[in-house]
Amino acid sequence: MKMKMLALVFSTLAAQGALAAGEVNVYSNRQDELIKPIIQQFEKESGIKVNVVFAKEGLNERLEREGKLSPADLMLTVDISRLTDLVDKDLVQPVDSKILQENIPAIYRDPDNKWFALTTRVRAIYSSKDRLGKLDTISYEDLVKPEFKGKICTRSGKHEYNVALVSSMIAHHGMADAKTWLEGVKANLARKPQGNDRDQVKAIKDGICDLSLGNSYYLGAMLKDPAQKSWADAVYINFPNQADRGAHVNVSGVAMTKYAKNKDEARKLMEFLAGDTAQHMYADVNAEYPVKAGVEPSAMVKSWGSFKSDPMPVSDYAKHRKDALQLLDEVKFDL
Repeated sequence: MKMKMLALVFSTLAAQGALAAGEVNVYSNRQDELIKPIIQQFEKESGIKVNVVFAKEGLNERLEREGKLSPADLMLTVDISRLTDLVDKDLVQPVDSKILQENIPAIYRDPDNKWFALTTRVRAIYSSKDRLGKLDTISYEDLVKPEFKGKICTRSGKHEYNVALVSSMIAHHGMADAKTWLEGVKANLARKPQGNDRDQVKAIKDGICDLSLGNSYYLGAMLKDPAQKSWADAVYINFPNQADRGAHVNVSGVAMTKYAKNKDEARKLMEFLAGDTAQHMYADVNAEYPVKAGVEPSAMVKSWGSFKSDPMPVSDYAKHRKDALQLLDEVKFDL
């Protein structure tokens, strides 16, 4: 009887201990298999249970609909436009954390600490190995040159990755010059914008075009996929604008929701994601670049070479998103 009572006491204490450790609820645009190892490591180290809801699209809208009733404590997302949308709609709150301030450079976080980047990726220019070779000195501005007439492929101009690039061009050159640049790129397209970033690399392999715009991590994804490795093997990845401002980068990031009910647990997860272990794991599994200084990317990503990135704060070019969409409409980029 005493043994049964002791067992009951210990099981009750264990349950209370687990409860005391708490939980955190995450809405994520990042696929479950990409973040699961990192989440499991956090749970192991902290004892905090992490519940993840994944959806490729619509999580910002879901959070807005749910309002104060939303169970979400954190938003884990893949693009600066989604992060700034959360701020614009007043769906997130500032987080005061010395760890986040120290680990994440100012150019990769919101000025009011309402979002924090976790990784970066380059909007790269891919080139045909056979027909163009490596283009170490190419710039985004070069894409309008006559020599590239009919040789460029890209996805929709209105996809967020291209909108971010156009926003960056506006930030650096102004509306008029950015519009002229867009018109020049459109004139040099081999076909109407279509597909995703990987489809453009396949088009290079198939001889449809010689150049494409694409995020750097897609090269890693294609190299890991037996069905797509031949696409990746047909191209070089080029980091644009190395002679001047550096390559345009976008970010993945995290933000604490306005009505988070597990604030301490959410902050701990944010700080874990900004630490050495998670930074390496997160960047490695996604073939991206860590934001924390001193943390190395994966061996595969390092093999692509070092590069200079644009030092402009991400939030500065993100301000021009609406202007970018306006210009894309004006030049009828996708038509």
